[in-house]
Amino acid sequence: MMESIKKLRELTGAGMMDVKKALSDAGNDEDKAVALLRERGIVKAAKKADREAKEGLVRFVVQDSNKAAMVEVNSETDFVARNSDFQALVEKLAQAALQAKTDDVEVFKNFELDGEKVGDIVAAAAGKIGENLVLNRVAYMEGNNVAGYVHSNGKIGVLVNLEGGEGSHAKDVALHVAAERPQYLTRDEVNAADIEKEREILTNKAINEGKNPELAAKIVNGQIGKFYEERVLPEQKFVKDNSKTVSQHLGGAAVQRFVRFEIGS
Repeated sequence: MMESIKKLRELTGAGMMDVKKALSDAGNDEDKAVALLRERGIVKAAKKADREAKEGLVRFVVQDSNKAAMVEVNSETDFVARNSDFQALVEKLAQAALQAKTDDVEVFKNFELDGEKVGDIVAAAAGKIGENLVLNRVAYMEGNNVAGYVHSNGKIGVLVNLEGGEGSHAKDVALHVAAERPQYLTRDEVNAADIEKEREILTNKAINEGKNPELAAKIVNGQIGKFYEERVLPEQKFVKDNSKTVSQHLGGAAVQRFVRFEIGS
């Protein structure tokens, strides 16, 4: 009995009394006892679900420079985000996301990894760690030239897919996206109503400052151009050399897609 208790404590991280009770309830069947402990961990996690999880980690995995996946898992405290068990969980989920091939977090929660649903794995980990843990976002990417970047604090992560270019180009763009927070890949993605609203505000402002309508229009056109330059990735000033835009830095290569996760955003 003591050998089984020791084994299950090491395997699950549960306390001695919890393991002892689970073994008793399972008729000393170790596998059933583990299942009971996981179930009880899930119940504990559910009670924590109303507590906000604002900390956490982002992790990514790249395979053969043409496939990548990234996950964001939130915790309640930064202390847990620095916990080795939590970090191992997030790494495991990033690897699982590479197999799941989805951007839909609800689909990913139902993906089976080693016979268990990802959502149940997270819930069981929450029971073990003692905090509400939330699998917040997942991304999957395939392409010609894929790279990722995670900031040193683990709270900002990026995936980028380029058509053409070197591997270093994709890594450079991933770093740029992390730092400069682009919102769009092309001007066409910007909501036309938002642009018209911005134009109206800027025009009224220029006229209120005494500019005639013709001059106001010229000023506003320049400001709208600036609006795009600050938000559209290829038009942004490249973070490593602001004498060039991202597009100019890439030469003949082009960004096909980017994904940026930031804890708390």
